[in-house]
Amino acid sequence: MRNTVNDTTIAHFILLGLTKDYGLQSVLFVLFLIIYVCSFLSNFFLMVLISVSHNLYTPMYFFLSHLSFVDLCYSSTITPKMLVDLTSETKSIPSLGCAVQMFAFAMFATSESFLVTSMAYDRYVAICQPLRYHSIMSKSTCWGLVSGTYFSSFLASVSHTITVFEFPLCGSNEINHFYCDIPPLLKLTCAHSYIRKIVVLSMALIMGVVSFFVILMSYVLIIYNILGIHSKAGQHKAFSTCASHLTVVISFYSTVFGIYFRPSLGLNSDSVDKIFSIFYTVASPLLNPIIYSFKNAEIKRAVINILGKN
Repeated sequence: MRNTVNDTTIAHFILLGLTKDYGLQSVLFVLFLIIYVCSFLSNFFLMVLISVSHNLYTPMYFFLSHLSFVDLCYSSTITPKMLVDLTSETKSIPSLGCAVQMFAFAMFATSESFLVTSMAYDRYVAICQPLRYHSIMSKSTCWGLVSGTYFSSFLASVSHTITVFEFPLCGSNEINHFYCDIPPLLKLTCAHSYIRKIVVLSMALIMGVVSFFVILMSYVLIIYNILGIHSKAGQHKAFSTCASHLTVVISFYSTVFGIYFRPSLGLNSDSVDKIFSIFYTVASPLLNPIIYSFKNAEIKRAVINILGKN
């Protein structure tokens, strides 16, 4: 039954979730709980490993530790509430809680976009300007990029939240999603709805396109320089240093663009959004540490050193 609110304010929202099948909800609860616990532990372990291993005190792993922190935070913003809803009949969330969840998720998702952009720049300097790498990617530069990432993400998230919640939402209080994401919330806007959608999509488009363009140009220059290496072994080594980061970039941007800038797929858009959202809110935070750790000799060496000391 569709809940309709006649006045201009909504005290709470109803999250319709992933499915109404109680049997499937139980299966999803167990599956997502396992994924979340593994994701939390793997990202936390990677952060600790990088902080205590001297051989990992490099710009690449500095950015990777912050990427793990962001993955841990934004999965924790969504998954615990989703797990609770999978075990309860009433999937409600207060309006303020919805705004806070949307703000936190937008901030950490934007931070991930800027962090992978910084990591692409780091790989560009390492391959294209190796002799100047340590002078360019100094400690102050790395901290400046990370600080700028968090500050810019905070401002962007504040702008998104104000744009969506500046005027009271009205109409139905049902959100056809499993968390408070921007697109389904924009469907509930009544006052200045078209302007809100234009503002939010324009900000998302500008940030996404700029970040993606920087990454694209970095890899164009990287590939151009790698092709100039005469040694096959040298080419393989250069490509291997970028493979993990490129995999993360492709998985992240393909899901984000799939939701916000997708073409008509001939499927129910809400169902498509949920499928993409599951990937980058639940699966992606687990895949990132696995991708960066798999066949990574330096991380394996750091683990062996710690185990040897113990």
